[in-house]
This record gives sequence, structure tokens and C-alpha cells, in this order.
Amino acid sequence: MTTHAPASEAEAQAIIADAGARHAPLSIEGGGTKRGIGRPTQTQDVLSSLALSGITLHEPAELVIAARAGTPLAEVERALAAKGQRLPFEPLDYRKLLGTNGEPTIGGMAAANLSGPRRIQAGACRDSFLGVRFVNGRGESVKSGGRVMKNVTGLDLTRLMAGAFGTLGFLTEVTFKVLPLPQTQATLVLSGLSDVRGVEALSAGLGSPFEVTGAAHLPAGIGEERARTLLRLESSTVAVAYRSERLTALLQPFGLAEILSPEASEALWLDVRDAVFLAEPREAAIWRLSAAPSCGPGLAEAIGRKLEARCFYDWGGGLVWLACPALGDAGASIVHAASRAAGGHATLIRAPDAVRAAVDVFQPPTAALLKLTRDIKASFDPAGLLEPGRMYAGL
Repeated sequence: MTTHAPASEAEAQAIIADAGARHAPLSIEGGGTKRGIGRPTQTQDVLSSLALSGITLHEPAELVIAARAGTPLAEVERALAAKGQRLPFEPLDYRKLLGTNGEPTIGGMAAANLSGPRRIQAGACRDSFLGVRFVNGRGESVKSGGRVMKNVTGLDLTRLMAGAFGTLGFLTEVTFKVLPLPQTQATLVLSGLSDVRGVEALSAGLGSPFEVTGAAHLPAGIGEERARTLLRLESSTVAVAYRSERLTALLQPFGLAEILSPEASEALWLDVRDAVFLAEPREAAIWRLSAAPSCGPGLAEAIGRKLEARCFYDWGGGLVWLACPALGDAGASIVHAASRAAGGHATLIRAPDAVRAAVDVFQPPTAALLKLTRDIKASFDPAGLLEPGRMYAGL
């Protein structure tokens, strides 16, 4: 296998054009930390963004940062923190869950649309994605978006590229909106609630005026023997103290809330963000399911009636992380059917290569959506050079 690491966009264009002439499909890679997500691809060559590194723009007063796609995410976060800023959407780190090494890159973050617990309050990665440069499957350089939210005319390709896993283009530079860091944080913890009751408490908190930035429910056995329902507040010290008091009073029907220190709160939400509660045992399959928050417990229960499963909830109940045996189809037929019935979407995050090659890793699209997906793929990558089959068989 040959790894190509272009140091410029022009080099990337030449590599993709040459691959097209040779009919040689390419895998797209940054730090290699998310290679296990998606269907295994049959490619001989890898196109890496690691040589495309460095922050190209940071204007703290304008709340915007741009970097080449191979820039380590940690480098971007350090630069932002030095100016009292952060990425709004709290991108998760899959390394513990997938058992991978390497450094996550900002381009990989964008390509996978990585969004953590703060998504419920600040939006997803794609919602802060202002601009992108990429090379499509024809070897053409494409630029879309800019440095402000209302700078898009025509097609908004940033949202299309977010979550495409490199199947539509090789990202070379990305631009994001950022936000100020809060002064402090606190987490309210309610103990012993059932899944349904826990999600009701999360909904009450999210529906309050107190700007909850994290809302998760950890059933009994997930991290601790007791069930824990978590609501995070982030702001100035005075505001967090006031909101903690008022939110505690609001949630009194659900029990007395314990309030974690800022340090304990931060550590706990890192575990929620990265789903480390399900990292072991390593042989278990991991699913990530999204649905309406009120449907989360019912979705998990429907799957649990047919599969031996462990799960926890984020996004107020709208995101269900679920672990089950990786035997057979790793529960794909059951999980997809339950997700479809709940109006949701399921993604197989971790499973052996043989399983991922045989099942639908992403929620099977409707016929109309599949046709649209094929048409989009054909317009960006007509020869099917970029990550063929990674998201759907034959695409």
C-alpha cells in the first residue's frame, strides 16, 4: 500500500488526477483515528492530509479560525484556549472507543462531523463550519463558504462535506466559527432515576431558561452502580452559582441534585463525550443511534428485548450509545429496524471488519435518498475514486 502525503493543494490535485488515470481508488486519511468507522474499503493507495498542517487564520475578535486539514486538533484547541476561546460543538475523540493511535486532525473532525454533548446547545460541527477548500474526484480544487456565517451564495458545500467521510472530496483547508470559553462549569447529578424518568428530568432542564449545555443519563452499571442523570451549566462563576440553585429547585420533583466541582464536572463530561463507559469489553460492537429525545428510552428498550445490550444517553436522550455482542450481524437487523420505527438513524461505530463489510454500517437510506446520494457522489467523484463503498455498498 502506498501513502501519498501532499504538502500543497496542487500536489493533491495531481495525485488524484493520476489515480483517476490509473483507475486506482484512494482511501482518505488524516490522523487515522477513525479508520474503523464505515465499511472496509478495497484500496491500494492512501491519500493523507498530515503534510497539510498549520493554522492559516485566527482572528479572535471575529471569532473565526482556519487551518489546513492535517493540523492536529489539539494544536487548534491550544491556540484557541490561549485566546480564551473554543470550538462550540465539543468534538469527541474516538481513540479510546476504537483503540486507535495517532492524532485527530481538524480535517478529520470536519469530515466525520464530530459533535459532542454541547451539540444540544451550540449545534453540530456542520453548524459552525464556515468555509472549506477541497479537491474533488476529478482532481479539481473547490472553495466554498468564507469567514462569516452569511457568506454563502449558491450551494452550501460545507454542510455537504461534513459527515461525508472523504467520499466527496479531499479536504485541504477548513474554517470554523468559535466561541469564548466560559469562566467555570458545574454539573447537577440526580441519582437513581429510570431511563424514562431520567430523560424527563433532562427535558425539564433543557426546557428551562438556564442554558443547559450538557444533558446525559447514565443507567445503573454505566460507570457506577447507581443511575446518574447529568445536567451541565457553563458560564461566569456568578451565573453558574445562580443557575445551579434555580435548576436544583426546578428539578426537585426528580430528587435532590448533587453539584459537582468544575474539575469533576469536566472529567465526567470527557467520559460522556468519548463514550468511554462502553470501551470495554473490546470485542463488543458499538452502535450510535439518534432519535427524538422522548423516543430514546423506548428505542433502547425495543433493542434490549431482543439483544443483550448496555447503553447510555446523551443529547437529552436523543443520542443513544449502545454496546452489544458482535456475533452474526452485530445486531444490525434489530438495531436498524428499531431505529427506523422510532424515526431515527443508527451507525455501527465499532465491529470486526468482516461484520462491517457484510451489514449496513449506516442507516439504510430510502430509495429516493439513495438515488440522491448516488447523484451527488457522481457529480463530485464520477469515477468513484474516493473512499469507494465506505458509507454504502457500490458508492
